[in-house]
Amino acid sequence: MIVLLVTMRYKKPMKKRIGFVGVGRMGANMARRLKEIGWPVVAVYDVRTKAARSLARELHAEACGNLARVTELSDIIITVVTDDKAMESIFAGKKDNLLIAARGKLFVNCATISPTMHVRVEKLAKRAGAETLEACMASSITQARDGTLYLMCGGHEHTFRKIKPLLKDLSASLRYIGPTGQAAQVKALVNMVMNINTAGLAEGLALGDALGLNLNMLREVFSQTGANSRVLQTDGEDMQNREHSCFFSAVHAAKDSGIALALSKKARLNLPLAAATQKQFRRMEKLGLGELDKSGIAELTFKNRGPRRKK
Repeated sequence: MIVLLVTMRYKKPMKKRIGFVGVGRMGANMARRLKEIGWPVVAVYDVRTKAARSLARELHAEACGNLARVTELSDIIITVVTDDKAMESIFAGKKDNLLIAARGKLFVNCATISPTMHVRVEKLAKRAGAETLEACMASSITQARDGTLYLMCGGHEHTFRKIKPLLKDLSASLRYIGPTGQAAQVKALVNMVMNINTAGLAEGLALGDALGLNLNMLREVFSQTGANSRVLQTDGEDMQNREHSCFFSAVHAAKDSGIALALSKKARLNLPLAAATQKQFRRMEKLGLGELDKSGIAELTFKNRGPRRKK
């Protein structure tokens, strides 16, 4: 009697299909990262249709003509939009939105928006039979491309656990903060403090320059004393050399400080440094410098820089 041994081969579960809404600097590089390591990125959408089509060709995905199509094609939709108004539009637009036929879908919302908006989106999604998770990013373009983001997550913990494999592939550091809205609160505070540090560093270097001090020496001394900061490492040399290629724009800095100030108002706290810093970034916007990196705030402090003053 001949006995035939049959070896069963079990296929690995298929990875969930990924869609992206908002493919600017951060969103596009997150999509590239996931595609590169084997996640099926099947759909992209952006109000800038040219950018969406270009990325779709690169990733062999569909550049969707509407938001509902992204939801139709995807199991997980990652959103990276600019502000509360844009978030309201993609989730609650009357003619087209992401929650049309969204039952069973999962939305990962990465933009820096208000905690209140994250809570609103969660409620809308629940009504549509979908889940949401806020995944706030405290990193920049390079980290988005390399999969080394610092992600702070808020929402239901079971949703966080469900999507953790995807989040791990995007991040070097991953932290669950708590219920929806709390991660956005933490992110607002992170950016508020970062913005204050940026403005303070610009003023310190500007004064050193006005006094005729060697700025290389001054930055080195700062790095070895209480004046040290993460911003000194990322922005100090750029401020000195007037290199303001955009990784985090002044426009976004102003917006994020504004989120923190709104929270402080609700808490009945006076935050004069945060308010003064936001005023500086708003001034950059008014002077046409809003799309410079946040390091461009140095253009407002160094002598003989920035817009010319009328005599």
